[in-house]
Amino acid sequence: MTDNRNPEAAWTYHDATKHSYTSIRTNPHFMDWSNQPLPFIPAHTNASPDLEAVAQLLYLSAGITRKRSYPGGEIYFRAAACTGALYEVELYLICGGLANLDAGVYHFAPAEFGLRQLRAGDYRRVLLEATASEPAIAHAPLTIVCTCTYWRNAWKYQARTYRHFGWDNGTLLANLLAVATALGLPARVACGFVDASVNRLLDVDPQREVAFSLVALGHAAALPPPAPAEISPLHLDTVPLSQREVDYPLMREMHAASSLDSPEEVETWRGHTPATDMPPPAGPTIQLLPLSDVEIPRDVRRGNTARPHRASHPAPRFHPQIRPPPHHSAAAFHPAGPRHSWRARGFPRSPRSPAQ
Repeated sequence: MTDNRNPEAAWTYHDATKHSYTSIRTNPHFMDWSNQPLPFIPAHTNASPDLEAVAQLLYLSAGITRKRSYPGGEIYFRAAACTGALYEVELYLICGGLANLDAGVYHFAPAEFGLRQLRAGDYRRVLLEATASEPAIAHAPLTIVCTCTYWRNAWKYQARTYRHFGWDNGTLLANLLAVATALGLPARVACGFVDASVNRLLDVDPQREVAFSLVALGHAAALPPPAPAEISPLHLDTVPLSQREVDYPLMREMHAASSLDSPEEVETWRGHTPATDMPPPAGPTIQLLPLSDVEIPRDVRRGNTARPHRASHPAPRFHPQIRPPPHHSAAAFHPAGPRHSWRARGFPRSPRSPAQ
């Protein structure tokens, strides 16, 4: 059992990766553009039927919203902001039988705006056991697993990448929860689970990609049925993210130190949430009042001093039935084929998996 409550590993990671005047100016790291990791998991030729029922949810949380061309290639921007526009967060779906979607384990492919079926069958019971019977997971027809891949972000940010896992997963979760609320779907985030179980279900290599958070969506009265007896490796073909990877062990050490290895440990972790009672203020307080509509700044753009004419840009109206633009229509939400693993050939799998 890991000593999940020992903060020493967190302090070690924090001290080693924090920015200072000296560290920023003496770090010899540079971005090797010829070795930039692929922004997507490449598509494969085998295809399986998928759905369009969750297209809005996926598009508005992790879909590609625009692209920008530059002399060296293209940048694909997604609905949720991410450090360096590197988008190291991947989404997987574990569901029972839904309308127009068979029970199974799927990977969301933003490049094709489709789903790749990894496993057929209802595997929700695996998540239920991994979360020590978390009630929201128990009654969710659909759970989205957010994973984070180290190298895609570490290519630029090195060992600081693990800090970005929380930031970047957080911006995506904010979108995901907002869209779920607009659609009238109950949603709950679960961060405590047996990591090895979830990683094994997705068949990710925990040396490179790890499950980071779960989002239970919807509610069903019945509990999920028993999972298939065996969760075997998928043996997917390997496509490396780039020509070579640079390893930063400190990231994985930090993740491993906060891992949960059994349902009993998950229960203990969940039952000892730190108290949140704040001490009374020691001095005068200032009441914060909401700004009126006329006081809210318009056209505030990071990194751009241009101020387009306000009248030519009316404020968009959010509607629960918002759909992707024409090039991402519901008809384009198609089966994209099984996910390629980015496990490099010859790289050993870790027998254990780290967690949040």
